[in-house]
Amino acid sequence: MKNYLVVGGSSGIGRSLSQILAVDSHVYASYFMNEKVDEKINYFSFNCVDEIDITQLPECIDGFAYCPGRINLKPFHRFAEADYIEDYQVQVLGAIKVLKAILPRLKAAESASVVFFSSVAVQTGFSFHTLVASSKGAIEGITRSLAAELSPKIRVNCIAPSITQTPLAENLLNTQDKIEANALRHPLKKVGQANDVAQLAAFLLGDKSAWITGQIIKVDGGISSLKLS
Repeated sequence: MKNYLVVGGSSGIGRSLSQILAVDSHVYASYFMNEKVDEKINYFSFNCVDEIDITQLPECIDGFAYCPGRINLKPFHRFAEADYIEDYQVQVLGAIKVLKAILPRLKAAESASVVFFSSVAVQTGFSFHTLVASSKGAIEGITRSLAAELSPKIRVNCIAPSITQTPLAENLLNTQDKIEANALRHPLKKVGQANDVAQLAAFLLGDKSAWITGQIIKVDGGISSLKLS
């Protein structure tokens, strides 16, 4: 059985991904503020601003997904420098620290895969998204650079979702009116669900995506590329 590490695996997309992978693999998932939710999964406490304790992980890791995120939307002039530093620390430096710590264990696998998460807001400009777009833009650059550097042994890809019904987006989708308004912005006329994104992440972590690396894949209901008449 393969071994997978999912950081941020107790909520939202990370939770769905952990449950999908746990059907036929060993899954090690971190939690921070949320409860452990599945007895099939090996949970451990981890704050993404700290160093990860790799002694609790197997010597060989076949796949790694970094799921922690933040959504803080407001006008550019209202963001302080500290907001950008905090966002970057969680979404970028956290991913870098974990990957550096587990890299020898990924290299120990016959073929390993890494999945990061970006946002549709990086390549499609939206008002009030400078904070999200700046940190997630860094993740997209890291994805492409590492895909080149770590090939052919380790594949690295990134998923860029639009708004998804998860606890992370709760403030944006906490009423039926907000859900319907956000759904109408998308050509598919619905808001994405955690499982929609997690299914793609599971595919990218597995052997069926063995010829895919260095890609930023949008899962966004068509909002980034379609304009309906």
